[in-house]
Amino acid sequence: MKSHDDQANNAQEDAGEAAPSRRRLLILGAAGASAAMTIRPAFAQTAVSVMNCQIPVPGPGGAGQYIDAGGRLVPPGTKGAFPGAPRPFTGEEVKRAFRGQTLPGATYNQSQAYLQYIRRLQAGQSGFTCFASIQMPR
Repeated sequence: MKSHDDQANNAQEDAGEAAPSRRRLLILGAAGASAAMTIRPAFAQTAVSVMNCQIPVPGPGGAGQYIDAGGRLVPPGTKGAFPGAPRPFTGEEVKRAFRGQTLPGATYNQSQAYLQYIRRLQAGQSGFTCFASIQMPR
């Protein structure tokens, strides 16, 4: 004797419909939920690491140089330029600064110069990966 579900499935197949069975839908749903549970912790871990990554201003290659208002490295003592930041900034600090706050320990003008420097970072420079990560939409 066939169950009600089997009869319904046979009727759908006979009618030429390719609708999946209730059992098949449940199996697909369970697999999808499992995948979502596996991926979410990875996203959370990525979000945490992005917020804790660091961007030195300037990077090791520019140690001792100043940063002008355009974000370029200039010789120490250049008028209108600022000494480098005493410590690297975290991704979270930089992200907040791009939204209008000043960077910690910096005046408004220093913060703007540092942000210009960060915007000019290119692949291979210290802090670039962190900067690129905070630019990605979630």
